[in-house]
Amino acid sequence: MASVVDQAKTQMEKTLESTKENFSGIRTGRANPSFLNDIVVDYYGAPTPIKALASISVPEPRTLAVTPFDISQAAAVEKAIRDSDLGVNPSRDGNVIRVTMPELTEERRKDYVKLAKTKAEDGKVALRNIRRKTKEGIEANVKDGELSEDEGDRLQKDLDALTKQMSTQIDQLLESKQKEILEV
Repeated sequence: MASVVDQAKTQMEKTLESTKENFSGIRTGRANPSFLNDIVVDYYGAPTPIKALASISVPEPRTLAVTPFDISQAAAVEKAIRDSDLGVNPSRDGNVIRVTMPELTEERRKDYVKLAKTKAEDGKVALRNIRRKTKEGIEANVKDGELSEDEGDRLQKDLDALTKQMSTQIDQLLESKQKEILEV
């Protein structure tokens, strides 16, 4: 029955990865290709993620270079970046679209820290939900007689330790992201 805790661990690891992904989309002082992950381009009438239409590189710390695979779509890609909520003004340089990230103000940095804290809390809520569902499953198995009470208690202790470990990892991710955001 230890597989119940193993399943919970797998789900919690996925939650941790999702939280890391969410953090990568939060702007810091440096340019990061993941900033453009949420941008969708109208590609011949179909909404398509920008990363499927162009290669994105970081030639300088605060600059992204977006090179569309289909040059005829460069204007659509540029428009999608301009219309996004990033607050940037892309410029075309031949086939390459350059996106220069503006310097972050102190107020904007604080907003990004708040956003990071919200995403961390969302991750912790997901961990607690996984823990609650797994705990209910263990308690049901003990009640049905499939597990002894001692075995159920041991599994719940393992589950609690796992939840605490994953929660600590999210806290560490948040702390490093906050340092990255506040770094000038």
